[in-house]
Amino acid sequence: MAGFSHRFHPTSLREYDIRGIVGKTLHGADAFAIGRVFGSIVARGGGKRVAVGRDGRLSSPELEQHLVAGLVASGMEVLRVGCGPTPMLYFAAYDQGTDGAVMLTGSHNPPDYNGFKMMLGRKPFFGKDIQELGRLAAAGDVVPEAPGAAREVDVSEAYIARMARDLPAGGKPLTVVWDPGNGAGGAITERLVRRLPGTHHVINGEIDGRFPNHHPDPTVAKNLQQLIAKVGEVKADLGIAFDGDADRIGVVDGEGQMLFGDQLLVVLARDVLSRNPGATIIADVKASQVLFDEVAKAGGKPLMWKTGHSLVKQKMAETGCPLAGEMSGHIFFAEKWYGFDDGIYSAVRLFDILARSPQSLAQMRAALPQVLNTPELRFDCAEDRKFAVVEEVRARLAAQGADVVAVDGVRVNTPDGWWLLRASNTQAVLVARCEARTPEGLERLKAQLSEQLAASGLAAPDFSGENAGH
Repeated sequence: MAGFSHRFHPTSLREYDIRGIVGKTLHGADAFAIGRVFGSIVARGGGKRVAVGRDGRLSSPELEQHLVAGLVASGMEVLRVGCGPTPMLYFAAYDQGTDGAVMLTGSHNPPDYNGFKMMLGRKPFFGKDIQELGRLAAAGDVVPEAPGAAREVDVSEAYIARMARDLPAGGKPLTVVWDPGNGAGGAITERLVRRLPGTHHVINGEIDGRFPNHHPDPTVAKNLQQLIAKVGEVKADLGIAFDGDADRIGVVDGEGQMLFGDQLLVVLARDVLSRNPGATIIADVKASQVLFDEVAKAGGKPLMWKTGHSLVKQKMAETGCPLAGEMSGHIFFAEKWYGFDDGIYSAVRLFDILARSPQSLAQMRAALPQVLNTPELRFDCAEDRKFAVVEEVRARLAAQGADVVAVDGVRVNTPDGWWLLRASNTQAVLVARCEARTPEGLERLKAQLSEQLAASGLAAPDFSGENAGH
């Protein structure tokens, strides 16, 4: 394309997606450039069909038009699946047999953010791929302009019907409260629950990009208060929440207690392992030791892996793993499903397990071994220092002969439990967590972490997690 060249704001090309503040670091020209370059990458690989979806943010319709224009200018046949959850866009790539997919979503970020998540073929497009997209845009290295086309395709009914296929036949009736948080999963959730047995209450189901009721991040306890109140009011068996684009799930039991991502994964893994004995179950490095122990106890092979949904998907494909999960609420089913993270489908699978089980979710949670842990602690560290600090800590621990897992940062095992320090791939922050069997042990772990940070010139984090970064 004669004269095409585009430079993205340096903060917008992230590890797992392209993201920015609309009107400040992200503009319509960026959306066009993503379409023009991504379309060129697909074309050079011999492909020509790309699915495009968008979330419910106020900026999404306009940005989607620019994105589609860029793809069409690259000769692509664009299938516009409209407003819906990110996993519905991933589903569309499989259902429609496309060569690529782009989701326009700000995920769980504040309303003034937006971004792009991509798939090339059936694989996540991330890391070096995103940096290469930026390089190609700056160089104007795109295929010659060619006449493409765009058409609307409604995959919502196929997506809902495919999820409903994995529902229980019979089983006990459940009462469930659903909170899509005014995010992009709202309309699909309301249609899905009409097919579920039992009694269902949907709150904050209207898609509203301003998120008027609460921030759509289901891993943060304060965002679940409405859900917990409704669960208590209707005496529900459980409550389910999604993030802004419904690729992550949050769960509370009938007693209003929040299940963390690793606790939920224990429940799901036992079920999957009952049909796939000896299978590998992947969890990220932030997960509790309880999860890894329970997977082994259920006859599975626990595999601790790097944090990041794209990295987990890649490892799943490599190992043939039927189930994986992250503390952040990304759950990935390859058994019966497609291996991508899908909060709504994960809810269907949990619903199925509870309908067939004599135990309630609250009983399952209460029966797990009890440990004490800090929240996920996120604290500022300069971009050019964050990985260096982790490496300094790793080197000192190695010199001391410590028991360290270095798959993603450092996870240090001690007789008290473990502590973790890793650098965020997406922000100028370090991430830490400690877990112990006793209060005294937890204090010792916090002291060890603080000592290592001090040796690298950093103050200890607020261990309550209340002042943690977003």
